[in-house]
Amino acid sequence: MTEHSVDDLAAFPAGFVWGAATSAYQIEGGARDGGRQPSIWDTFCHTPGKVANGDTGDVACDHYHRWREDVALMREFGITAYRFSIAWPRVVPRGDGEVNRPGLDFYDRLVDALLEADITPYPTLYHWDLPQALQDLGGWPSRDTAERFGEYAAVVAGALGDRVRDWATLNEPLCSAWIGHLEGRMAPGLTDMTAAVHASYHLHLGHGRAVAAIRAAVPDARVGIVNNLSPCEPATDREADRAAAVRADGHGNRWWLDPLHGRGYPQDMIELYGAEPPVGPGDLAAIAAPLDWLGLNYYFRSVVADDPTGPPPHARQVYLPGVPRTAMDWEVSPGGLETLLMRLTEEYGARRILVTENGAAYPDTVDPDGQVDDPERAAYLAAHLAACARAVRRGAPLGGYFAWSLLDNFEWAYGYEKRFGLVHVDYATQKRTIKASGRHYAELISAHHRRAQRVLR
Repeated sequence: MTEHSVDDLAAFPAGFVWGAATSAYQIEGGARDGGRQPSIWDTFCHTPGKVANGDTGDVACDHYHRWREDVALMREFGITAYRFSIAWPRVVPRGDGEVNRPGLDFYDRLVDALLEADITPYPTLYHWDLPQALQDLGGWPSRDTAERFGEYAAVVAGALGDRVRDWATLNEPLCSAWIGHLEGRMAPGLTDMTAAVHASYHLHLGHGRAVAAIRAAVPDARVGIVNNLSPCEPATDREADRAAAVRADGHGNRWWLDPLHGRGYPQDMIELYGAEPPVGPGDLAAIAAPLDWLGLNYYFRSVVADDPTGPPPHARQVYLPGVPRTAMDWEVSPGGLETLLMRLTEEYGARRILVTENGAAYPDTVDPDGQVDDPERAAYLAAHLAACARAVRRGAPLGGYFAWSLLDNFEWAYGYEKRFGLVHVDYATQKRTIKASGRHYAELISAHHRRAQRVLR
């Protein structure tokens, strides 16, 4: 544990949430168990050439069968909250209609086990695994999917809301819309600007429908949404690069934040895309329903240069020399997290912010003694928690931090090549080994709890 990490703990309030995060398709496996039907990621993974090494999430970390072991690991860490996602195709396999009781029972048991371990559940209703049956009917570019999402939210909230108060509607809708429908690098693998804009809009509308459904079922619910954001900076002082940074910010940040805050969609981006969001009566008010918290997923800042021949937003990522990078080739820039926390506070007036994902992939190796020493990841976590502490001292209403990820897992189109976990997973044997960074994180949590108890005395 580094000295500045200990000092930074003083910035966090006594009730600060210390968590870890995962998602259903990345860890559960059990792809054909208990009545689950295919999602768009099952289809994408089983399409040759889409995922590194032909990997799939069919088994992943086998959490569907090993969840008790994983809850015990969380308890060992001392985390106070667990952010996980609920698989729509496990609960409502065809997207609408009949509820799959065995699938819902899985999350029912998980929630009970978390509460018994004094871990607060933070379920996310959608982390990219749209039922394939709904994709066949049009997917997110269709308004009907937003309506079906609201119905699914009502089912889950009705089943778990007697014990679950903290809810997230969507995880990173940017990835679902832009990477899945414009760039084609994620499911469903489309490259259509109009489809992407319509998908982005219906994701927002689905969020609005889910907020209403959760609050109807759980009157005291605390509801939020999770966006992945990056501060956008020009690579040079050239006017063209400064304009590119504005476009990149519109594409990656403003498009996702402005509608949630009653500002509608940025007109400059609508003109750039050449496609209008299909707004219906009352939609924008539903999308801008007041939230209890904003979730921020942060991994890197974007340094961009003008790229007039590239796809929207015509901004090319620039890799600056001498800047450390993770195994994902993402720049390590803790200051970007502080920048975003202050922007959400000052520009968007956030009442409560949670860092819902933050972490790094590195090429971990298991030592001969069976241990995993990962000093780079430990340093990454410490530096980003220090950035959080600086933002809190500047007035950011930061209420918690969730490390990504609890477990090494299926990393989407990268398959199993990239490891983000605080816990190493041997995919052949499913053996879990807490890494040195995980021990470091547990020490920080314990130190904060001890300090909070001294303050309360």
